[in-house]
Amino acid sequence: MKKVTLIGASGFVGTALLNELLSRGHMVQAIVRNPKKIQVTNDKLTVKAADVSDKSTLVELCKGSDVVISAYNPGWNNPSIYNETLKNYPIILNSVKEAKVERLLIVGGAGTLFCAPGLRVVDSGTIPDAIMGGVKSLGEFYLNTLMKEDQLDWVFFSPAGLLEDGKRTGTFRLGKDDLIVDKEGQSHISVQDYAMAMVDEMEKEVHHKERFTIGY
Repeated sequence: MKKVTLIGASGFVGTALLNELLSRGHMVQAIVRNPKKIQVTNDKLTVKAADVSDKSTLVELCKGSDVVISAYNPGWNNPSIYNETLKNYPIILNSVKEAKVERLLIVGGAGTLFCAPGLRVVDSGTIPDAIMGGVKSLGEFYLNTLMKEDQLDWVFFSPAGLLEDGKRTGTFRLGKDDLIVDKEGQSHISVQDYAMAMVDEMEKEVHHKERFTIGY
């Protein structure tokens, strides 16, 4: 059993991660903007309201955790998603370091995965303009900041191209920097299987200071 701080626990991916963590008996501290959005009750769950831009509060909340998992997302419909991601993710990173937590797992994006030799998904022309701001900013954080981080043991876990609600099958493939596609050329994964693989990584600690990805 680990003591886990989960940032963004009320979002689409965060909710799946919260359910997976609790189902395996881990102690979870859920950090959210609005505690009322957490519908789960569990004796191993505590919910804390906090803004990730408030570094001093975030540091205090992270202290004593075995691991921090961040599913932070400013909101896909947030017109300021690009700037807020680039502002707040370094705050999360530095808060975890200052809190002396040794491991940070991040819900990454698929944008920086390679879909062809030398071609990243973000540059392939397949990403809708409506979500490009969020895709680009998280990718820039990974490439320009996280990859240069050599003190903290971090992991950036990129989902498949399509992350959707579905079933927890336990049947999926893991990869490194290339987009995983199925026999029909589609790249997809259920959020339940993504959460399963993320918690597997948290428990087994296979990856260190690197990115990995998932797909069917």
